[in-house]
Amino acid sequence: MLSDRERFLGKIMKGFDFIALALAFPVAYFFDEFIRAMTSLSVKAYAIGPTLSGFIYFASKYWMMFIGFPIIWISVLSVNNVYRGFRLRSFRKQAWIIFVSSIWASIACGSFIFLFKFELASRLFFSVYTITAYLMLLLEKRVLLYMLNVVHSKGYNQENLLIVGTGKRAREFIRAVTLHKDWGLAIVGLVDDDHDMYGKQVDGHRVIGRIQDIPFLINHLVVDRVIFVVPRMWLHRIEDAILACEEVGISTSLSLDLYNLHIARARQTDFNGFPLLEFETFHAKEWQLFLKRLMDIVVSLTALIFFSPLMLIVAILVKVTSKGPIFFKQTRAGLKGRKFTLFKFRSMVVDAEARKTELLTKNEMDGPVFKMKADPRITPIGYFLRKTSIDELPQFINVLKGDMSIVGPRPPLPSEVENYQIWQRRRLSLKPGITCIWQVSGRNKIGFDEWMKMDLDYIDRWSLLLDVRIFFKTFIVVLVGYGAE
Repeated sequence: MLSDRERFLGKIMKGFDFIALALAFPVAYFFDEFIRAMTSLSVKAYAIGPTLSGFIYFASKYWMMFIGFPIIWISVLSVNNVYRGFRLRSFRKQAWIIFVSSIWASIACGSFIFLFKFELASRLFFSVYTITAYLMLLLEKRVLLYMLNVVHSKGYNQENLLIVGTGKRAREFIRAVTLHKDWGLAIVGLVDDDHDMYGKQVDGHRVIGRIQDIPFLINHLVVDRVIFVVPRMWLHRIEDAILACEEVGISTSLSLDLYNLHIARARQTDFNGFPLLEFETFHAKEWQLFLKRLMDIVVSLTALIFFSPLMLIVAILVKVTSKGPIFFKQTRAGLKGRKFTLFKFRSMVVDAEARKTELLTKNEMDGPVFKMKADPRITPIGYFLRKTSIDELPQFINVLKGDMSIVGPRPPLPSEVENYQIWQRRRLSLKPGITCIWQVSGRNKIGFDEWMKMDLDYIDRWSLLLDVRIFFKTFIVVLVGYGAE
């Protein structure tokens, strides 16, 4: 219904955006010329004057920028979901999302200039274009949304709804439709199976019949769609009504309050012809997960090559300063509880695990995790490795293998998972990582429950941009050794 219309309008908006971004090119050209004339700045390359012929000559020299910039901008706007749910956002929120997108787009366009070696490209023109493009996008969207609102207010392109149900969720649905007149939806009446509700007003709309009256109502009223917002125990009551709508060619939508879920989102999929209703707590598209995995491979492979001299030196130091293997291998719990072998440079004595039981009374962390500042099991070189996080460099091998990710909740021990509370087990719903919010927020200075909540908050708010932020913030934390012990 609304989502299909939004997707269609999104495609139209992309077309208008392309036109606006293309027009921003000549506007930026003439405004740049005006600034240079007023400030006596030098003439930019291929600019023969502030005339139409001057712009045409300039554009012919930078035709790749003229075509490439709008494509780059629209790609960035799409990634930042500017075209999804844009009718549900306030204009202020829309302006902010476009502003953030314009920053990323300018970075991408700068990379485009560097890649194609436009050595004579003017930095002033580039800055003026970025500002002009942002303002023209705002103006274009303001005008487009105004036109859509006018069209809907006149009654054109409007969809008439017959709502079945007057319960709590139905009332929320009715209020949402009533509040957003610009969606182009109009409620012609309500239907409820309670005879005593007939004729009553619910949030400004009248109950005009019962479920058994739907065949009559759809044949005597202008109804484009019947929406059932009903509890699951009504399923057996509405079948005949849905068939009656099907018979006369009226669309129906069903919003069942199947389960009172707080985290998981429902989505309809198809498995070899079998329709499935899925409930997922981690929300990501396949292309996002693909890019995350691609980033993991590129970053881990680069890190292993770049740090190989350092890792060789550390390996020698570990070997000569204490007895035992260079690497510490330990079984950890990964995605959905899958067990894998985690690699680290050994920073403790060989029998560290056996001696752990002797030190349990000195544990300084709450929950099932063991942490101790002056741990006697740590080797002399181990203190330095832990403080600088160098001991974790071999985990890039785990990332390359696919057991871990660069960013994600830290992989726990299976014994720790056994002592998790039920709500804490949800942190296993995402592949573990080398770094996460906990690492850049104080690590051992944070209590166990707060640590778990941080991981769950990361899962609920996950995005590629959030991963990038955590990744770069980790560099600062590692440099100062904040929270590492």
